Amino acid sequence: MLMPKNQSPAIAVLLPCYNEEVTIGKVVRDFKAALPQAAIYVYDNNSSDRTAEIATAEGAIVRKEPRQGKGNVIRAMFEDIDADVYVMADGDDTYPADAAPAMVEKIVEGYDMVSGDRLSSTYFQENKRPFHNFGNRLVRGSINGLFNAHVTDIMTGYRAFSFTFVKTYPVLSRGFEVETEMTIHSLNNNLRLYEMPVQYRDRPEGSVSKLNTIGDGVKVLSTIFRMIREYKPLPFFGTFGAIIGIIGIILTGSVAVDFFHTGMVLRFPTLIGAVMIIVAGLLLVIAGIILDVMAKNDRKAFLVDANRFAFIKRNIR
Repeated sequence: MLMPKNQSPAIAVLLPCYNEEVTIGKVVRDFKAALPQAAIYVYDNNSSDRTAEIATAEGAIVRKEPRQGKGNVIRAMFEDIDADVYVMADGDDTYPADAAPAMVEKIVEGYDMVSGDRLSSTYFQENKRPFHNFGNRLVRGSINGLFNAHVTDIMTGYRAFSFTFVKTYPVLSRGFEVETEMTIHSLNNNLRLYEMPVQYRDRPEGSVSKLNTIGDGVKVLSTIFRMIREYKPLPFFGTFGAIIGIIGIILTGSVAVDFFHTGMVLRFPTLIGAVMIIVAGLLLVIAGIILDVMAKNDRKAFLVDANRFAFIKRNIR
């Protein structure tokens, strides 16, 4: 949705925070300087330090979200806040606020989501956690392969959104896997996605990451697995069905060879089991076809909802 040229867009900067007292003051000041017309929202997710107090002192609008997890915070933000353009970043001072005006401009031009691409710039030099680097490459390769896409940074926390995206995006994840979910949602629904390289910097001394390399990595992979099953059911169930069916056919063939040589079925249990395996494979393929039709209908319904929100927004303005 394009904004009227004679009217400035309402901009909201969204900062989900959990124990970020070391950095939140600087982050709020930086975004105030980069986007002086924007409202800065800090959502405090049960911090035990002075995050909320410092953010309030710096002029941010501070709200509480009692449900723990970044996904829960983003869900609350998207429900509560109305704006033309949304800029979301972390409160750990790892993303440059001076990139925000260019991201906002891309949303005004008509993009649904703009991603701050860390991996094309300084991420692999700045990030000191090798398993995180490996995880980013693994997730990027698997999602791009599945959706035939070329997204560079799947899990960036620095993004800008349109009003329509925010109000039609169903936030299902509760934790840090929400960024992966956003990217898959955009690719699945063929949304206008733009990647903008940004300079990533590691956390400053005294600021502690909340990420758990193993635990959050498992959550991200499980999210990918779940969303592939939901968004690409035919390849998902069809592949399993084909593999199982081939195994059944091979077993049936071995029994047929014995019958050809002896004129007798020597392995009835194997024959019965092989036939059941073939039937199971066929059922999986049929389930994939049915679910694929349902997934396409869901995409059609999403487009209708997105058009409705765009129409409402144009009439409000």
